[in-house]
Amino acid sequence: MSHPKRMTKVLIAGHKKHLETTIDALYEADLLHVEDFVEGDDSDFEIGMPIAYGEEVSRKLVKVRSIANALNIKPTDETVPLTESHVTSELDAMLARIDKEIDQNSEELSGLDTRVKDIESAEKELEPFLAYDLDLKYYKGYDNLAVFSGTISSLNESRLLEITDAYQLFTDSGSKFFVLFVSKNFEKSIQSVLTDMGYREMKAPDKSGYPSDIYAALEAEKSEIQAQIESLIAARAALNKEYGNFILASDEYLSTLSEKSELPLRIATSEHTFVIEGWVPTNNFGAFTAAVSKKTDNGVYITELEVDMHDEKEIAKIPVEYENKKVASPMEEVMDLYSRPKYNEIDPSSILLISFPLIYGLILGDIGYALVLMTLAFCVMKFVKSDAVKKLMYVLIYCQISAFIFGIIYGEFMGFPLAGMMYYGEHMPGLIPGLETIVFNYSLFYGEPFTFPIYRPAMIMTFLVGTAAFGFLHLNIGFIIGFFNVKSQHGLKHAVLEKLSWIVFEIGVIAAIVAWYFELFGTAGIAVGAVIAVIGLVMLVMGEGIKGIIEIPGLLGNMLSYTRLIAVGLSSIYIASTVNDIAFGGLLWTPADGFSVMMIVSILVFVLGHSLNTVLSIIAPGLHALRLQYVEFFGKFYSGGGKAYKPFGHLKKYILEE
Repeated sequence: MSHPKRMTKVLIAGHKKHLETTIDALYEADLLHVEDFVEGDDSDFEIGMPIAYGEEVSRKLVKVRSIANALNIKPTDETVPLTESHVTSELDAMLARIDKEIDQNSEELSGLDTRVKDIESAEKELEPFLAYDLDLKYYKGYDNLAVFSGTISSLNESRLLEITDAYQLFTDSGSKFFVLFVSKNFEKSIQSVLTDMGYREMKAPDKSGYPSDIYAALEAEKSEIQAQIESLIAARAALNKEYGNFILASDEYLSTLSEKSELPLRIATSEHTFVIEGWVPTNNFGAFTAAVSKKTDNGVYITELEVDMHDEKEIAKIPVEYENKKVASPMEEVMDLYSRPKYNEIDPSSILLISFPLIYGLILGDIGYALVLMTLAFCVMKFVKSDAVKKLMYVLIYCQISAFIFGIIYGEFMGFPLAGMMYYGEHMPGLIPGLETIVFNYSLFYGEPFTFPIYRPAMIMTFLVGTAAFGFLHLNIGFIIGFFNVKSQHGLKHAVLEKLSWIVFEIGVIAAIVAWYFELFGTAGIAVGAVIAVIGLVMLVMGEGIKGIIEIPGLLGNMLSYTRLIAVGLSSIYIASTVNDIAFGGLLWTPADGFSVMMIVSILVFVLGHSLNTVLSIIAPGLHALRLQYVEFFGKFYSGGGKAYKPFGHLKKYILEE
């Protein structure tokens, strides 16, 4: 357990002529979490104005990000940082040059895309006429012939014959497309009949030549254009490679200037002075003061401000930075999913490092799934560069280490038992030949045999009692942490009455039950336990009032919530064993059957079934482990609601120090 990093409140004041230099110093220090100034009616200070260069910087930053988006520029392993002097000297000329090349490339691409769409439209218009391949000039220009072309719902040629037999008809039953040449003397009558048949006109393209030749020419032109488009896309990729480093460095440089220019909007200023308040990690305060004083040539006043640690509003303003050992730092992501601790709270990240994987492993407890998920986590870490994702993958790895260890204890591999055993009078073989389950001659609870490896389906009641006991221990660790939280926030008396009272009450209840069940010390033993419980109850009422009495049944409910560990774990076992039975247990195929089509089906069922259960092995144990932490455990000591520490500054990635 640890507290968040200790913070010191800092005030910086000076003449406005030192403002820009001070801002530069603060940004380089990357330590000051700025507390935003709020204007008041009785204050002589007001929020400042942005630095003059901010507008120009913002305009260039928009252009840089537009270029980055157009060229799809992203950091890679090949990204090379540039010096700030190189970026500043080349920025304007380079942006103009890149912008011109992108505009030219985009204009050509746009023109070619438009032409491709025109060709595709012409091809679509031409496609129905390919079936007859008549020269398109024959579809128009007649004085005495009418031409009908299009689709028809149901062609009844007998109705045409009732009007005239002087016509030429071409039909395509597959597409219901037809072409009809008929004397103009019968045009109106034929038009009426065709309309009754569901005629939809499709005019022939206004071209000359055979449709097949025209279509082939269009295809050839489209292929040529596609080649040009690919060339332009390749040219754009070359622009990405040529200018990627410069654009990333420019974005970082301009973003830095933009943040600096906007800082006055967060601080107090008067006609001639400025005041900045914020928070600096206590162990960095001396170095911070020296760096800012040196940069400003001692032109500003820096002092430490007193903080009333009994004022909840003041405490709420203090930013929170985790201070955990490296091994526990991934659990900070789990904490942030819930809420960052308040400044005056104990950070339970190091407790979660033990309890979260422990609960996960208790549920899953399978060597095979642990190995699969651990491999998946390492693969994600290799290909995904996000720090947050990497931390979550470390959490997953911790959980799989626990699941692997419990897999050995449970003797399970992808739903198969590692050791053979006798179960309901039948011998169940294990994966490891010759390895047999050891059955001890005593039971822990309800006459259930104790075995090693532990076979969970045969020890359900034992696990129910064991998980409830684990819950009792876990919850009381929460009460102990809560005791120290309340002690630091409100004093020893409040800590004893609000948190220690629960433990006293539990001791009394347990003592009374043990004395009654084991008949220890007779009535006196029960009475002593009852008295201790009453004392704890009185302390609880004094500390939490009637709310404490109401929460007593909830404590039992919290403990029973931990019994879900065996329920969820058994569901995973039964899913895995069911998949194994279907795949290799005789329902589809058994090894004695030899090679067959059903062997392939069995393998597919095995792979798909266990793939689904692997996904469930992340979700179900993870969600239930989280719930037990967030609801049951945190409910005993944790408030949260801390504000993340965000120093004014930036660690340079693409700009080299000169």
